[in-house]
Amino acid sequence: MFHIKTYNAISPKGLALFDPARYAVSADAAEPQAVLLRSHKLHGEPVPASLLAVARAGAGVNNIPVEDYGRQGIVVFNTPGANANAVKELVLAGMLLAARGILPGIAYAQSLGQMSDAAAMHALLEKEKSRFAGGELRGKTLGIVGLGAIGSMLADAALALGMKVLGHDPALSIDAAWRLSNAVQRIDSLPALLARADYVSLHVPAIEATRGMVGAESLAQAKPGMVLLNFARESVVDPAAVLQSLAAGRLGRYVCDFPEPGFAAEPRVIALPHIGASTEESEENCAVMAAGQLIDFLEHGHIANSVNYPAVRMDRTPGATRITFANDNVAGVLGHVLSVLAEAEVNVIDMSNRSRDALAYNIIDVASRPGDAALAAIAAVPHVIRVRVI
Repeated sequence: MFHIKTYNAISPKGLALFDPARYAVSADAAEPQAVLLRSHKLHGEPVPASLLAVARAGAGVNNIPVEDYGRQGIVVFNTPGANANAVKELVLAGMLLAARGILPGIAYAQSLGQMSDAAAMHALLEKEKSRFAGGELRGKTLGIVGLGAIGSMLADAALALGMKVLGHDPALSIDAAWRLSNAVQRIDSLPALLARADYVSLHVPAIEATRGMVGAESLAQAKPGMVLLNFARESVVDPAAVLQSLAAGRLGRYVCDFPEPGFAAEPRVIALPHIGASTEESEENCAVMAAGQLIDFLEHGHIANSVNYPAVRMDRTPGATRITFANDNVAGVLGHVLSVLAEAEVNVIDMSNRSRDALAYNIIDVASRPGDAALAAIAAVPHVIRVRVI
C-alpha cells in the first residue's frame, strides 16, 4: 500500500486515478511515499524518511526545495503543458485589454447606473466613446520570450489573429522547435526582440538566470509604447523598473498576473490576481498528469517530467525483480553496483542508466530478488543516494 499526502484542493479527476486497493490518499498521511500538491510551500518543512517523490500539479516548482530533495533521492515532478492553454487564453485576453479601452469603458458605463433615461444614456455614450478608443492586434508584432508549451501555443494563436511573431529562446529544445510554426521569426537576443515588438509576452521559468531579466536596462531598449505581458513569474520582471519606464513614457502598458505594491495607483498597469492556470480544465489536466506520473514512478520506477532527475523508462521484464537507485553523477557507481549483484549471483536481465547534471538514476531488472545483504551492500556503495526494490 502506497500512502499519498495531498496539499491544497486537488481535482477529483486526478485523485480518482489512485486505485484504493493500492493507494491510501489523504491530507494527513504521516509517512507518505509521495506528496501531491499545487501551491503549498514545502521549504523548511520536515521531510519524512519514507518520501520518494513529490508531484506539483502545475509548471512552477519554486514552492519545493528541488535541489535539497534531489540530494535525498526524492524525485520532483511537475506538469509542463497541462495548463498551457489556460495561460495562453489569458495572455490573449491581456493583449486585448491593453489594446482597447475595455476596462475603463466598462467602468464608465457602470458609473451611469443612476441614469433612467435610455435616450440620454445612449447619446452620452456616443459622445464619450472616443475616450475609450484603441488599436487592433492584427498587423502588430508580438515578441515571445520562451518558446515552450505556452509560448508555442501563443505563437499559433497570434499568427491566426494576423499578428507577426518574433521568438527568443536560447534554451529551445528540439521538441519545442518541432512544435513551433515556421512563420515565427527567431531573434537571437532579448534587446533585439524588445526593440522590434509592439507586444512582448514572457514565458520563462523562475530560475536564477531569469531573475530580473526585464529591468531598467532592457526596458530602455524597448520600442516606445511597447506592451509588456508577464504571465510567467513575478521574479523575471523588476516592478520598480516597470513603473519608472511607464512614468517616462517608454513602456506603454504592463499586463501581469502578479500584483505588486504601487501597481494599483498606475492606470497603465493591468494586474490580475495570479489566475493564469485557474480554470477547471487546467486544474483537472494538471492533477491527472501529476497523479499519473506518481503512479508510474511508484509502481515501475519510471521518471517523466522531473525537474531534478533525468527521464528514464524501461519496459518491465516478465517475472523479473526491478531495482532502482539514485546516485551522484560520478564515475564508477554503476559498475560497483553491478559487481555487488554479480558477487551475490544475481543475474542482470536488462538495465537503463541516465544522468542529469549532478544526479543519475538507474533501472535494473534482475532474474531474482537480491537478498537483504546484497541490497545493503548496494546502499553502502559510495555516492549511492537511494535504493528501491519494486
